[in-house]
Amino acid sequence: MKQTKIIYWISTSMIFIMEGVIPAFTSQTELAKQGISHLGYPGYFGNALVVFKVLGAIALLIPQVPKRIKEFAYAGFVFDFVFASLSHFVVDGVDFQSFFPLIFLVILVGSYLSYKNLEKKINATT
Repeated sequence: MKQTKIIYWISTSMIFIMEGVIPAFTSQTELAKQGISHLGYPGYFGNALVVFKVLGAIALLIPQVPKRIKEFAYAGFVFDFVFASLSHFVVDGVDFQSFFPLIFLVILVGSYLSYKNLEKKINATT
């Protein structure tokens, strides 16, 4: 159980930093605005995306958040990573930016699987 907790907290913290903290502090920079417009999305889409990323990252990190909300946050991040990757593939072709979201998708899967394992172990002991 200890190893599962370590995997959960490391992977979830990485998602929290990359999808919650960094976007919160960098979303209004010129580089971020150019990145959204480069992919063909309107500026307001980037603002909405950041709000949902921050809320989802917080939902994953706080243990008291209800399971259903955590499940929605995990699902939202799956969509985010898959569509970010697809957007880069379509606009830029095959390059590092196209694969970068998929790296975090793997980390997210690790977080989700360890979350489910911990949940199963906690329910088995009660």
